[in-house]
Amino acid sequence: MKIKYFPDTDTALIEFTDREVHETKEISEDIYIDLDEQGNLVNMTIEHAKAKAGLPEFSYQEMVPPLENKTEKAA
Repeated sequence: MKIKYFPDTDTALIEFTDREVHETKEISEDIYIDLDEQGNLVNMTIEHAKAKAGLPEFSYQEMVPPLENKTEKAA
């Protein structure tokens, strides 16, 4: 995943994959998604990104599921 910000247009582009875009759908006035031929998400574009997406303060955190507590009972 890549996130690109274009300050000249205040646009954020979130690239999820590098697959070819087949269709673009307008989600709201300033948010668009690009889909591949199978309907999978390829990109998301956010116009007026500072106001709509809070881009002045951006962080990324990968969430890892907790380890399962595996205990074996002695026979």
